[in-house]
Amino acid sequence: MKNNIETLCVQAGYEPQNGEPRVMPIYQSTTFKYSSTEQMADLFDLKASGYFYTRLQNPTNDFVASKIAQLEGGVGAILTSSGQAASFYSIFNICEAGDHFISSSTIYGGTFNLFAVTMKKLGIECTFVDPDASEEEISKAFRPNTKALFGETIANPVLSVLDIEKFARIAHYHGVPLIVDNTFATPINCRPFEFGADIVMHSTTKYMDGHATQVGGVIVDSGNFDWEQYHDKFKGLTEPDESYHGLTYTKAFGKMAYITKATVQLMRDLGSIPSPNNAFLLNLGLETLHLRVPRHCENAQKVAEYLEKNPNVAWVNYSGLPSNKYYALAQKQFTNGQSCGVVTFGLKGDRERAIRFMDNLKLCCIVTHVADARTCVLHPASHTHRQLSDEQLVEAGVRPDLIRFSVGIENANDIIADIEQALNA
Repeated sequence: MKNNIETLCVQAGYEPQNGEPRVMPIYQSTTFKYSSTEQMADLFDLKASGYFYTRLQNPTNDFVASKIAQLEGGVGAILTSSGQAASFYSIFNICEAGDHFISSSTIYGGTFNLFAVTMKKLGIECTFVDPDASEEEISKAFRPNTKALFGETIANPVLSVLDIEKFARIAHYHGVPLIVDNTFATPINCRPFEFGADIVMHSTTKYMDGHATQVGGVIVDSGNFDWEQYHDKFKGLTEPDESYHGLTYTKAFGKMAYITKATVQLMRDLGSIPSPNNAFLLNLGLETLHLRVPRHCENAQKVAEYLEKNPNVAWVNYSGLPSNKYYALAQKQFTNGQSCGVVTFGLKGDRERAIRFMDNLKLCCIVTHVADARTCVLHPASHTHRQLSDEQLVEAGVRPDLIRFSVGIENANDIIADIEQALNA
């Protein structure tokens, strides 16, 4: 009854019982009552399941996490307070000082800084690789202390498409999990677990919310990676945790080991939990995700085709165009070949022309956001990626003239008319 993704978007996660609210309730409480000290002690020792403090878990949050896990086809999920927190936790859950991991170089600028600068301060080193390089070339970046391989299904903002099967083969050959940021594609257009990924994360701030009302993130575990097979590499999961009286996650929780550790250890200590109210707002977005994403993609396809024919435009990047280098891969990995609602392009002329174009848009707004129901635009080199050096911009694939155009769900003709008047102006 609930196997189809459209039905999961609407009804998964929260299942009201007789006489309970039909709409998922907001459990706006920090604490939960128990009748005895023993009951509370068992919760703290992970001998029993239940809620005792919202920093670790909250029913509203868990309902939404369960829905997203089902959408992705995973065994479990955890919500975080932002997409950045999800990126950090997904790596930090299996890495510690002295460890190393590998990431695609074409990733979101905030994630690039997190991996290259902040995590380095924690003693965790990241090597960036060209995602389009050969398997042999990427394999050269692996070291004995490498713990994970990371990539974005559709890179923000350069829109390169990750060959998930290739990255999964590389990761598994070297005995590490593949972690994929599936924010732009969403599970409506791509389910990375079906192509071999092990862990998926999202910035739920984007398409999953869809209305710019909450900031959040999520990590989903497929349950497929065998941590015990590489026991000595992942001792945080396979050997006793002294902060829980010697409990071993893989022995106690099986396929839920990774998500349980992230919940009871990282969330306990670092506390990047979303508010129950934010989870409620996210759920409202999820209920229409299957309706909005196809509309975003249809509009983006029309905008990309218009731009490709416009004499003022130097180049267009959208995997739905047959001329795009990722077209064949997109047809293979994405539902109906649809990727996302984001198009990137450059105008003929200098960087200033791109800025003048954006300043003349009327319907489309300049905002530090993407994947909104409303069309929005950004110049990454001047905004989201401005902290990167010229060399890092090149490595991340961000050209100085790149305009990131997030196509909304308005009428496509109105969006194109606004682009045209801005180009003429």
